[in-house]
Amino acid sequence: MRPTLRQMEYVVTIHRLGRFGLAAELLNVSQPSLSAQLAAIENELGVVLFERGRTGVRTTAKGEDFVKHAQKILSAVEDLRHKMQSTSPFDGRLKLGVLPSLAPYLLPRVVKRIHQKQPDLRIIVREESTKTLETGLKAGEFDAIISTPEDHPNTIQHSLFQEPFWIAAATDDPILAQDGPIDITQLTNRRLLTLDNGHRLAKIVYDLAAQVNATVSDDFEGTSLQSVLLMAATGAGIGIIPELFARQNMREREEICVRPINAPDIARRIAVLFRTGTPEHDGHQLLIECLRDSAAHLGLGLLRY
Repeated sequence: MRPTLRQMEYVVTIHRLGRFGLAAELLNVSQPSLSAQLAAIENELGVVLFERGRTGVRTTAKGEDFVKHAQKILSAVEDLRHKMQSTSPFDGRLKLGVLPSLAPYLLPRVVKRIHQKQPDLRIIVREESTKTLETGLKAGEFDAIISTPEDHPNTIQHSLFQEPFWIAAATDDPILAQDGPIDITQLTNRRLLTLDNGHRLAKIVYDLAAQVNATVSDDFEGTSLQSVLLMAATGAGIGIIPELFARQNMREREEICVRPINAPDIARRIAVLFRTGTPEHDGHQLLIECLRDSAAHLGLGLLRY
């Protein structure tokens, strides 16, 4: 089969270095042999990949296309080789899906501790909505997800912590007249702001609104928690946001004020979840332990397992 992987490597190296002599030296082959291999590829494909000149070689348009695709193939082969030879958990690459409202606060310590224990393990993180995490886990796009367990039935679930909710309001909102946590009854007849229905947070806010006879804004559904804050700052309603996100913005934002809600049952459960039928291995336990450690470090209430 032509071109072979070795021949692709020849072309990519010539393109990168711009000289046959340097490429031959790096590849540990003679320059005549390298030239012969290149000629064989060009004859096989019926194209000219390089134009030769006194100052070196210039990659043609066809050559640029060849190099682009060859680099992808060589990279995929290297990944395959690494996967087959790796003794690291998750075959050396952990694909982790997580709710956007958790990732920036929960994961830095997790990634650091995993790297200390398994320095060869690559961690690829994607922030997605609840629905997208569910689809991705089933399709094998994620090895594990960090989400709300009730939204992912028929999965292997390991509880992590329970996260309370806070309010976000414009600094002149009457709900802030008194210091301290906000009593749930203060939300009666108020307009609440939340994310769109692809997120578990929206379901929690609708349940909260039903409890206190509040309404949920029907002309605004935020695509991010930052957009919920912006709308709250304009006085459009009271934002309902998770504690970790609230704590961060309590320090960084001046146009809004955040306060905890004095209602222990207004919270979301967070778990790490794996596909049913996935063989359990040391990597699973490492991930669970590091996540629980990070949650404890952040002062979140750990759940009973």
